[in-house]
Amino acid sequence: MVVLLIIISFSSCGKSGQEGLAPPKPEVDFFEAKSITGEVEKKYPGIIEGTVNVDIKAQVSGYLEAIYVKEGDYVTKGQSLFKIKGDVYAEQVNNSRAAYKSALANLANAKLEIEKIKPLVEAKVYSDMQLKTAQANYDAATAQVAQAKAALGSSQLNADFSLIKAPVSGYISRIPNRVGNLVTPTDVVPLTILSEINTVFVYFSLSEADYLAFAKDSKSNQTVSLILADDSVYEHQGKLEVASGNIDRTTGTIALKAVFSNPKKQLRSGGSARVVLNSSLSSVITVPMASVKDIQDKFFVYVLKAGNKVAMVPIEIAGSAGTDYFVKSGVKSGDKIALNNIDLLYDGSEVVPKTAAKSPVKN
Repeated sequence: MVVLLIIISFSSCGKSGQEGLAPPKPEVDFFEAKSITGEVEKKYPGIIEGTVNVDIKAQVSGYLEAIYVKEGDYVTKGQSLFKIKGDVYAEQVNNSRAAYKSALANLANAKLEIEKIKPLVEAKVYSDMQLKTAQANYDAATAQVAQAKAALGSSQLNADFSLIKAPVSGYISRIPNRVGNLVTPTDVVPLTILSEINTVFVYFSLSEADYLAFAKDSKSNQTVSLILADDSVYEHQGKLEVASGNIDRTTGTIALKAVFSNPKKQLRSGGSARVVLNSSLSSVITVPMASVKDIQDKFFVYVLKAGNKVAMVPIEIAGSAGTDYFVKSGVKSGDKIALNNIDLLYDGSEVVPKTAAKSPVKN
């Protein structure tokens, strides 16, 4: 019985001692917030297009007689691309030219008839009616000449259309037809597509919120760059333009385009790239992402207060760069912000503060 009382006594003393011990205060590194000028970077997928993309189509029907270019060739304006067998159009030109010459001859005869009848009418040998008839024949012959001339011009155009030339300089796309294929103006698939890529457009879309935020920034503080498919950064900076005046109701986005010069023809129509928009922000605080707590899409940091206690402070984020957030409001220059162990903290908890070896690096 005595042994049992002694065991109970020791057990009670042990529990009492454990309850009296306070949990250790977490050691937390803090850095002093400073106001800086930061660069906000956002990336969007884009599609590259040439400034001019021309569908090359036949304007007359016929069999493809010759192809003077290869897929991927760079051609200059006016260069011959395709030849449609043009024998029938050459014959049409010959027929039209003959009809035009015949009409000219008829006109000359009608003129001679007037010149012959006119003095006879004056001499009262012929009546005025005969002169009027001759004049009407002359007018009809004049109209026939005009009609024959138009027909000749039309046949010459058709003959010219049998030789298809480049309307602009650019790169030749795929050529689906081969020599001997019948081509017509109604073909859905063009003979090829010609792309002018000295300057290119990169089309992409912004959400309405991103567009409004970006539009508020001064254009002098905005830069546009491009990341290519191989993750390399394109060497030239771009210029931003609005590609659509309206927000798409279905997607809630607005289309924009970035214009880039392409002197080395490195960018090709149909390619993909990522458009990088950079905005300069003045008087913002940088906070490492690891020191920010995200609760239901709201962001908080822990700020050191009097008595080595921390306060959980809501912040408004203006953007990010690298591993840092740019804080628009919530904290100010001089505040000491927790860098680590934030999962152990709560509003009002007491800590053992330490000074961080260095402030977060600006990316």
